[in-house]
Amino acid sequence: MLQRLITSREALLLGAIAVLLALIATRFPGYVTPANLADVFNDTSPLILLAVGQMIVILTRCIDLSVAANLALTGMVVSMLNLAFPGLPVAVILVVAVTLGALMGMFNGLLVWKLDIPPIVVTLGTMTIFRGIIFLISDGKWVNSHEMSPAFKAFPRAEFLGLPVLSWTAILVVILFTVVMSRTTLGRAAYAAGGNPHAATYTGIDVGKTQFWAFTISGALAGLTGYLWVSRYAVAYVDIAGGFELDVVAACVIGGISIAGGIGSVGGALLGALFLGVIKNALPVINVSPFWQLAISGGAIIIAVVVNARASRTKGRIILKSAEQAA
Repeated sequence: MLQRLITSREALLLGAIAVLLALIATRFPGYVTPANLADVFNDTSPLILLAVGQMIVILTRCIDLSVAANLALTGMVVSMLNLAFPGLPVAVILVVAVTLGALMGMFNGLLVWKLDIPPIVVTLGTMTIFRGIIFLISDGKWVNSHEMSPAFKAFPRAEFLGLPVLSWTAILVVILFTVVMSRTTLGRAAYAAGGNPHAATYTGIDVGKTQFWAFTISGALAGLTGYLWVSRYAVAYVDIAGGFELDVVAACVIGGISIAGGIGSVGGALLGALFLGVIKNALPVINVSPFWQLAISGGAIIIAVVVNARASRTKGRIILKSAEQAA
């Protein structure tokens, strides 16, 4: 049991993060102080939220490339809503953000489920549509800090037990979906649908419907992140979070979630996001050039893909060997 824990993907990734922090500390000791690490976690919280949703989608053999556009559209809508109704309670804004994000996720899920369109095609299309809608409703204009109400901006920054609400939101989502993926019918169906769709169908699992709910959850988390993003950074514009969907997919890959579906965990998505967050946060601090920042991030993704592929082949050989011995 102990040996399996030590050699698990999550434990190895946690060790890699510890080594990375130790290397950074040799150049900039202040980086590993508790206060700074809490700030790094807070900066990475939006990525964690989106990575958890993306993980569920990838488990079902799909991918959601529209999460950043969903975030941006939701962020613009709630910012404009706050601009029009400054006294609107934050609770109402949160409900609007999550609902709007979920509806966009449902739209993706319906196209994949009912029309059987490949997920990458669907979400590339909706990514462009969502970005276009932002431009239409905003006329290309920004919503800036001075136009947002104090309560709207204060929510993600409010501290509880030393951590901002943004960090607590990421922690609660990780805990919630750890339970959902391990203890509920939906979680088990997601693993089954991605691991072996044909066998899942024979056992009574509706693969298309499971994928629909995965997209819905991903969309809801993207909508929640949309409000938290614009309120924290106090700005909303057309290109907000541009390209962020690639970071989300990268976090999942680094965290050991198999693009082929059926393999992965919420803990892996969390650690993958933290690994990427530490790299992106630390490299500018230790004066690494922007080119090398991109190269290092890309290298980490390639290494993770290679490790995942080798692990899958090894598992396959073990299964075949067991079958031969049984015969």
